[in-house]
Amino acid sequence: MPQHYKSSVTAILILLFFSFAAAQTNGPNQPGDPRNIKNGSVIPDEGYSDQPYVVITNDGAWLCVMTTGKGVEGEGGQHIIAVISRDKGRTWSAPIDIEPATGVEASWVVPFKTPGGRVYVFYTYNKANIRAVPNAANASKRVDTLGVYAFKFSDDNGYTWSKERHEIPMHVTEADRDNNFGGQTLFFWGVSKPIVHKGAVYWGWNRVTRWGVPGTLVRSQGHFMRSDNLLTERDPKKLRWKILPDSDEGLRAPKGPIAEEINLVSMRDGSLYATYRTIDGYLCHTYSRDDGRTWTAPAYATFANGRPIKHPRAYAPVWKLGNGKYLLWFHNHGGEPVHTDEWGKGGYYQNRNPVWASGGVERNGRIEWSEPEILLYDDDPKVRMSYPDLIEDGGRIYITETQKSIARTHELDAALLEGMWRQAETRQLATRWLALTLAGEQTKANGSFAMPRLSSLQIGGFTIDGWLQMRELSPGQVIFDARDQSGKGIALTFSNRFTLKLTLNDGQRESAWDSDPGTYAGTLKTNVWQHFAVTVDGQAKIISFVIDGVLNDGGAARQYGWGRIDPALGEVNGLPRATIAPALYGEVKALRIYGRALSTSEAVGNFRVGH
Repeated sequence: MPQHYKSSVTAILILLFFSFAAAQTNGPNQPGDPRNIKNGSVIPDEGYSDQPYVVITNDGAWLCVMTTGKGVEGEGGQHIIAVISRDKGRTWSAPIDIEPATGVEASWVVPFKTPGGRVYVFYTYNKANIRAVPNAANASKRVDTLGVYAFKFSDDNGYTWSKERHEIPMHVTEADRDNNFGGQTLFFWGVSKPIVHKGAVYWGWNRVTRWGVPGTLVRSQGHFMRSDNLLTERDPKKLRWKILPDSDEGLRAPKGPIAEEINLVSMRDGSLYATYRTIDGYLCHTYSRDDGRTWTAPAYATFANGRPIKHPRAYAPVWKLGNGKYLLWFHNHGGEPVHTDEWGKGGYYQNRNPVWASGGVERNGRIEWSEPEILLYDDDPKVRMSYPDLIEDGGRIYITETQKSIARTHELDAALLEGMWRQAETRQLATRWLALTLAGEQTKANGSFAMPRLSSLQIGGFTIDGWLQMRELSPGQVIFDARDQSGKGIALTFSNRFTLKLTLNDGQRESAWDSDPGTYAGTLKTNVWQHFAVTVDGQAKIISFVIDGVLNDGGAARQYGWGRIDPALGEVNGLPRATIAPALYGEVKALRIYGRALSTSEAVGNFRVGH
């Protein structure tokens, strides 16, 4: 066989291999991508859907409760329902009213199942049928976050519910006396599913100390409910309740007036750990070493390396799984750059797509959080998903979420979660779909290499990974360039912000993103060997950089450390041979190109292997 013919056949086979493999797992419209929310199973509702939370009943079924209504959030007719699935969320029963749509507002329901099988639901109930909030401007008609803390229960796995509605006693605090009703009516709600800690039941909720504008909820602080006999007492009138912390003062944020949507887990060492949202641009967390009576001072949650976790005003639950590990849901943007007038006009509620997750491992009385991964996304960046729940059933892990108009269930990729939990120890080079490896003389300046052909970004993605040491970070330097004369192709260069910049061009459209500027962890330095991995996720349409094992989050310079590519961007193959380091004040020690998008954990593993 002639040599040129062999080369042509080899090139075609490589192209077909990567295109086929990417189509199996990486296509945004492929049913195999578990992160695309459109591939989930729909949970029925009445139009509006919120907090689709699940318990597994004693007969093995999934019982999901939610807040719903025929209008939008806060409109009349908002009430709570239950639906039941016997096939792990694929199909559901018709809705069952817990509170009817014809009654007053019943909202923000959370379920809890006792060992005996009784299922309780706790919710905010507008008992006095208040129709307007004084001194609340255009928020005056929202009456779904006030009233009494009510509960009902079911003894037949959710098919019927107690006719009598019971109330949890709520004492009035100084914060309540500052609300729009002067404390005569209480504003509150909870999104935290109850947990068991040392034989007692706990869940988080928050007081609203001022209702109005901006943001409807102007001031808030967090509390916990505790019952020491809910697990065993059958008479609802004999249930004992205690509000924590042991003071009228609830949990606060370090800076802003918002501390809300508290949720918590019980740790192996006997502590309690809670997370909650703020408008500071960061997620808050706190520990209690005395069963919830007192809590550590408000502080921003951090990754294992000490970086604060960026997060907008959105629910950020933490779950403890059966293996003793933890999972955190959050949105990975915010920080100091969000403190602008536009953010204060409501921007802090936006940008809940994609959803990121971090794996937590308990060490020395604290939870250490891994570098994050994209957990879920929608093709439309404007779609917002939130208020999730996590279910473990039969050794598999599922999650629910809602966009307020549609709720779904999704099975999570167990390998993705395991990668985050093992991230701190992983020292392994990723080899699956490794299309190119250059080392030694192959990376010398002014050389060239055969560029592997990559699948279209409509069905796939890729990662560029390597080691470099720079004497200076001046703009215009080139790691490699595979663009043709029309600009089609990819190039990895240095930007005018002294960062690595990836440029993608399909001949008609161009997208680019760069690594974080600055001098903190995850940024470029001089005169030291550094690992980089830049990933183009063609499914989620996201570019991300991992520098020295740190996923870029924007730092102090920008709200995001990850960028979006043009959703129409297609095939970005340019020249068949790429130039390497034609102008570089430094050296490249290794360069790898993968025909798929590496996970963050794989990029961290490549870094830990060393150079």
